[in-house]
Amino acid sequence: MACAGPSLRNLPAPRPPSLVTNGCCSSRQRNLCNFITRKSTGIMLCKAEKEAGIQDTGQLFLGMDFGTSGARFALIDKHGKLYAEGKREYSNPSSQVHSEIDWATSWKNVLFKILEDIPQTLCSRVSSISVDGTSATTMIIDSETGEPLCRPFLYNESFPDALPVVCSIAPKNHTVCSGSSTLAKLVSWWAAGIPKRKSSILMHQADWLLWHLHGKLGVSDYNNALKVGYDPESEAYPSWLLSQPYSYMLPTVRAPGTPVAFIKEDVRLRFGLSRDCIVCTGTTDSIAAFLAARVAEPGKAVTSLGSTLAIKLLSTSRIDDARFGVYSHRLDDMWLVGGASNTGGAVLRKLFTDKKLEELSEKIDPLKPSSLDYYPLTSVGERFPVADAKLEPRMSPRPTDDVEFLHGILESISRIEAKAYKLLEELGATELEEVFTAGGGSKNPQWTKIRERVLGVPVARAAQTEAAYGAALLALKGAQQNFQ
Repeated sequence: MACAGPSLRNLPAPRPPSLVTNGCCSSRQRNLCNFITRKSTGIMLCKAEKEAGIQDTGQLFLGMDFGTSGARFALIDKHGKLYAEGKREYSNPSSQVHSEIDWATSWKNVLFKILEDIPQTLCSRVSSISVDGTSATTMIIDSETGEPLCRPFLYNESFPDALPVVCSIAPKNHTVCSGSSTLAKLVSWWAAGIPKRKSSILMHQADWLLWHLHGKLGVSDYNNALKVGYDPESEAYPSWLLSQPYSYMLPTVRAPGTPVAFIKEDVRLRFGLSRDCIVCTGTTDSIAAFLAARVAEPGKAVTSLGSTLAIKLLSTSRIDDARFGVYSHRLDDMWLVGGASNTGGAVLRKLFTDKKLEELSEKIDPLKPSSLDYYPLTSVGERFPVADAKLEPRMSPRPTDDVEFLHGILESISRIEAKAYKLLEELGATELEEVFTAGGGSKNPQWTKIRERVLGVPVARAAQTEAAYGAALLALKGAQQNFQ
């Protein structure tokens, strides 16, 4: 199968760790590697790049990752060398009910704040841009104005009311047969009795954010469109989906990293971007994290330990089974098989501060198994490796010793991860050989050792751990394509 889109083999490999110190790009420049940190934005620049590389006329490629709590950016050159990175938190009052937060406005504001954060001398060299967003975060948009017609339906929201309808039209055990799928969200919205508009279109978080940059509504990528029913193998929507009354709302789908249009003129002028800057289709956050890790062999996998736990295993076989929340993304001539669990770092943040997590983790003996058996969730409902919208969090009994308690949580999340990889193998995916880790959890050495023991395979931190870096590689891929 000849697959379009990002190639694992053609994107530049990251420089060996021995040649990189805190983002600096040659051993000769190490003595200059003093990072300049803007506390208000989290932006970091390598002083060596600032003093020696800024005058270079080479092109740069911008990737932005819109996660669950904030957004990050990465700016790289054609060799994959990192020039700048930074982050912005979403400005949502903590007192607000989660479902009442104006997420769309928050995402949009952060998008433009990130562009403001990039130094002008670098911004003028940006040749292409791509964005990743959370999988199955769904938006209903007015194609005449680009404005949301309702609040966004977030990645982890489940709509069991729509599931019987979805299962009645889709093939058995199809990816969309899940209460949290994009199609379930669309069906639930359609059935809500809201007056329909012919101008209504469905978009994903990444699609809508990219629209603010290129101005063409209704364009998506086949990673984001997978959970609405798009078939990346045949590169088309299936007939059972096109026969539905809401099919007119489905976006046009292109390969991730495909050039869409030049940057909008008002955006270009506002931020000093190049006239030739192109905006490319995006991808999902877990795919971007996988791209950042530069994994290219079947049997190798990436676990993203962020607010949630997402796993992606590179396999020669495609596996899709909604009974377990398993689905496959297309990537070059292979498949990324996996799923996303609702367990993960959000549970830890709810219980401990970052400082406390670090202090407690240092006291854990990772070689000693924990006898505590939890299913750590922040709320009711799980997607993978068990698809159960009614699954209750299990966080008791809680020992008086916080070290023991944290040990139990970390080990329990590791068991869920192991169960997920074992399930993929049982369903026919390539056997797991090695795991690379991305996300905040990759920085915890005790947790890494726990996971290595539980998984029974080598576990290492990926050379690049941020999805924003993967999105930047996707922008680079798009810039390498012919664009008229």
